[in-house]
Amino acid sequence: MTTELSPDALTGLLDRARQDYQDLAGRGLSLDLTRGKPAPEQLDLSEDLLSLPGGRYTSTDGTDVRNYGGLQGLPELREIFAGVLQVPAGQLLAAGNSSLELMHDCLVHALLSVLPGAESRWVEQERIAFLCPVPGYDRHFALCERFGIDMIPVPMTAEGPDMDVVERLVAEDPAIKGIWCVPKYSNPDGVCYTDETVARLAGMRTAAPDFRVFWDNAYAAHHLTDEPAEIADLLAACAEAGNPDRAFVFGSTSKITAAGAGVAFFGASPANVQWLLANNAKRSIGPDKVNQLRHVLFLRDAEGVRAHMARQRALLQPKFEAVQRILEAELGGTGLAKWTQPKGGYFVTLEVPDGCAEDVVRRAAEAGIVLTPAGATHPYGDDPRDATIRIAPSYPGLADLEQAMLGLTTCVRLVGYEQRLAR
Repeated sequence: MTTELSPDALTGLLDRARQDYQDLAGRGLSLDLTRGKPAPEQLDLSEDLLSLPGGRYTSTDGTDVRNYGGLQGLPELREIFAGVLQVPAGQLLAAGNSSLELMHDCLVHALLSVLPGAESRWVEQERIAFLCPVPGYDRHFALCERFGIDMIPVPMTAEGPDMDVVERLVAEDPAIKGIWCVPKYSNPDGVCYTDETVARLAGMRTAAPDFRVFWDNAYAAHHLTDEPAEIADLLAACAEAGNPDRAFVFGSTSKITAAGAGVAFFGASPANVQWLLANNAKRSIGPDKVNQLRHVLFLRDAEGVRAHMARQRALLQPKFEAVQRILEAELGGTGLAKWTQPKGGYFVTLEVPDGCAEDVVRRAAEAGIVLTPAGATHPYGDDPRDATIRIAPSYPGLADLEQAMLGLTTCVRLVGYEQRLAR
């Protein structure tokens, strides 16, 4: 709760913020909170992965993983992640190291070949659009921009995208072919979609017969508390609602094992899986099955994934707690900021007064603290309110993170009090 301050009191707070910022700028910091990369200590947890498969080169179905083929990926690895991603193993593909590549390829294939349920290739249609819940993931938006796909912002709520808006838009516009979703511990707000949201996404009427939900379940196993979030099974909900081909499910081990050498997954209806396999067969003779076997031997089973993610949590949780502690100590009660308190995932969203985010990010950069650009959480890099800043606590060491957060809060106070006095 904030109280109305007199001009003299505001001037005093601004003077202090200016002095704190001057001290900050004089420290010669070089800190980076831009991207949600695993820290070296997190990557060290998977060090044994690099010594595998240790002379074994055959999968359970007899495939020689050193050779060509196996476009669907190793069955034993798909079994391990079927439950994590809520996709039957027979409808799950294990591919290369990047789920972003799979999303890219699905867009390209939809543009250049006919999706199940489609009347023509997307490239032959006058206009293609996607719904983009905001704040959201900048790489999703970059893919749309790359292919000339119009982006329509949709507000995020505590239950997922505003489904009243989503349902109205998809029902009236056949050019809307998809929606981007990060359903568990969303990037950047940490929102988990409710069962009702999942059911509405699965069952809603769409003007486009080939509408797809791009279900980027990037943080399916990335919990930060003793109460892991559970979300409804979208693929099953779509089948039950009579829209079996609606869901494209994506996931990866990028923030589970080795970020640059993980395994990506695609799950969907049998028709969608065959569509992607047929298209992928023209660009690859098979994924890196040696790396897939490496992951099988390292993780062993679904319980092995859970145990490994508990070790990841032990490293991440203190960093997220430090972010919350410093935000509350430095900005609590000032009326200058609100922030999320995620129970999993990789990000914290900081909301500053309208018109301040870009200035806060600029001042932080000038003091040696690099943040994700203001606006990156919105399509075309344009946050209409200029209020959203994404914080990525994972990569810096704890001491560096605390320094960066103290510096960031100094910038928020400086810019916020400047704006108030200028009114």
